[in-house]
Amino acid sequence: MRVGIVDADLIGRDKHRFPNLVCEKLSGYWKQQGAEVDLLLDYDHFDEYDEVYIAKVFTDTPVPEWLKETEHIHIGGTGFYFDKAPNLPDAIEHHMPDYNLYNEWIESEVEKAKARNTEDFNEKRFRDQFKEYTDYSIGFMTRGCFRKCPFCVNQKYDHVFMHSPLEEFYDKSRKKICLLDDNFLGCPNWKNILNQLISLDRPFKFKQGIDERLLTDEKCKRLFSAKYDGDYTFAFDNISDYDLIHKRLRIIRKYTSAINIKFYVLVGFESTDATDIENAFKRIELLMRFKCIPYVMRYQNKNYTPWKESEFRAMYVTLARWGNQPSIFKKMSFRQFCLANQHLHKTKGTLCSSMRAMTEFERKYPKIAKKYFDLRFEDHYLTNKGADVWNIKN
Repeated sequence: MRVGIVDADLIGRDKHRFPNLVCEKLSGYWKQQGAEVDLLLDYDHFDEYDEVYIAKVFTDTPVPEWLKETEHIHIGGTGFYFDKAPNLPDAIEHHMPDYNLYNEWIESEVEKAKARNTEDFNEKRFRDQFKEYTDYSIGFMTRGCFRKCPFCVNQKYDHVFMHSPLEEFYDKSRKKICLLDDNFLGCPNWKNILNQLISLDRPFKFKQGIDERLLTDEKCKRLFSAKYDGDYTFAFDNISDYDLIHKRLRIIRKYTSAINIKFYVLVGFESTDATDIENAFKRIELLMRFKCIPYVMRYQNKNYTPWKESEFRAMYVTLARWGNQPSIFKKMSFRQFCLANQHLHKTKGTLCSSMRAMTEFERKYPKIAKKYFDLRFEDHYLTNKGADVWNIKN
């Protein structure tokens, strides 16, 4: 029996570099049944396979218009069904992932890169982009979320519950662990799970982020003393949570002074007007004050991308380009970033898109610009306004 598996995001998105866990579970299941399994890198030759599975995570990942469910072609994932994606059969959902599924593709990418590049090609550095495929055990220990955020795909459940034991997806030969849990801290059993992860003495991370609104002193003490991998990622989706996030930031800074604290900042959901732009800057300013890094997330659903139809479309693009490059964000104010782009602009005598977006917004809303456009990360958290952050224990 031959089974073909398509990771649609891998095919349809430039530089997509994260394995599809469903694809790996399907591969593990069918290989155990004795099937020959291939990772397919196009949509041709489906007739050569007894069963074909196509999975995708992102709604805007393109797939052929003719693609549809048939007796032997199966489609699934949030990219097709958003929050209504059907569950996998238990035998597949709880199967050990096949972490070797992407190996041939990775080696093919390496060989193509070698052929394209000169003799100074650094293979080790090139391979680093595939570390999510090669270094991590990946899975869900909990599922569900009680928040029911209208912009979020995770609305199937109204509570957080235990889903898989760690042994179900943990491969001892892999250096690290990546958890895809929707709202880990919302699980009543969070402490035991976290203790289990810590006891392995392996770096781990929560890929989907952590709900900082649920943080307490106890949770922070355990979380920030763990062998964590990379950035601690949280979310600052709503300006209405400003005061609550402010309190949680103060708790965070009681237990760590690390600079690898990142917050997703959702924009373009409640509105796409000047108020939304101002609210984004207000949240970013608070994060600056507590030495945290923003990542601007421009809202889109499966059918609609509101910010693209806004008069401030260019501002949304520029805001994301500034905020989502930490090396730039840490050194430049928003205005300095726009000026730097103008300096590099090839057409003399005209404004680049960033500079034009900034100047037009500033002309219409000078008070907002005066308050936020010149704030710099490396200065702002050291001002008297932010200095109390580092004296919380006193």
